[in-house]
Amino acid sequence: MKAADLPTVFIIDDDRSMRQAVQDLVESVGLRAESFATGGEFLRRGRTTSPSCLVLDVRLPQMSGLDFQNRLAESGMQIPIIFITAHGDVPMSVKALKAGAVEFLTKPFRDQDLLDAILDVQERYQTLTPREREVMALVVSGLLNKQIASEIGASEATVKIHRGNMMQKMHVGSLIELVRMADKLKLIPLK
Repeated sequence: MKAADLPTVFIIDDDRSMRQAVQDLVESVGLRAESFATGGEFLRRGRTTSPSCLVLDVRLPQMSGLDFQNRLAESGMQIPIIFITAHGDVPMSVKALKAGAVEFLTKPFRDQDLLDAILDVQERYQTLTPREREVMALVVSGLLNKQIASEIGASEATVKIHRGNMMQKMHVGSLIELVRMADKLKLIPLK
């Protein structure tokens, strides 16, 4: 796997020591990390096609993390966001989570809580067999079992088995949840 294809955790925090601590933590579990002091720096980097997520501080200069989350949504950039803050409250966390954040952690947070939030979806995906990954990609692209069977050269019954195993391993109960997971993993191409 090329470095550009590895999952990347992007970190935006105006506190240099916090950025470095999170980057060191992420890299200690074998993931790539890139850090930025502002949302603007992150946007100038450009989009990525590899699986990624964003660790975002709520309080930033120029634009708050919550405002930046809205800006990303308005621009069509979909990336799982894990908020971190030293100054959070319940209404703020509710607002962030309703807008699609994956997690909202209050500083000082446990390293393991942050890693769990980052790795959860990726770990589920890694448990899939190559055939289950292929079926997942075809399911989220909108194909029916019969169409998938034709596409991969298998029986419809075999596709149903792979689909059931994949849904169970991804811990989802519906197609909508599966599509959300695929989106978090960046398996759905941007239009």
